[in-house]
Amino acid sequence: MSSFDALFAAAKAARENAHSPYSGYKVGAAVKTRDGTIHAGCNIENASYPEGWCAETTALGCMAVSGAREVVEVVVVADGERLCTPCGGCRQRLAEFAGPETPVHIAGLGGLRQTFTLGELLPAGFALEDKDKTEGATS
Repeated sequence: MSSFDALFAAAKAARENAHSPYSGYKVGAAVKTRDGTIHAGCNIENASYPEGWCAETTALGCMAVSGAREVVEVVVVADGERLCTPCGGCRQRLAEFAGPETPVHIAGLGGLRQTFTLGELLPAGFALEDKDKTEGATS
């Protein structure tokens, strides 16, 4: 099984668990870490719309809980005619753990639709001057 196939299967399965009673729009995402581990997530809506979160955020949260900190590949799966690329907030969250050359595959239920690099999706993302110095810092 290829890397994409494994990520696609995980994201598609996670999508089935989406909590989307308001929009009816289910999304799944999966991230792969340097050691090959895959972490998946789904979108979770809330009646107070700003309080919901995206599939990419859920996948990154699962990854962080495991102790991993580096994403090397991403897949986002949704149904519909349009490409479901990560929102701006999720692009920035992905950039916290991935580099600009990290592939972000956008898929429909039938498979791959298009691949972007994170740099293409977030050409001028926010970055601290020296991220290493802030690691573990408290607010």
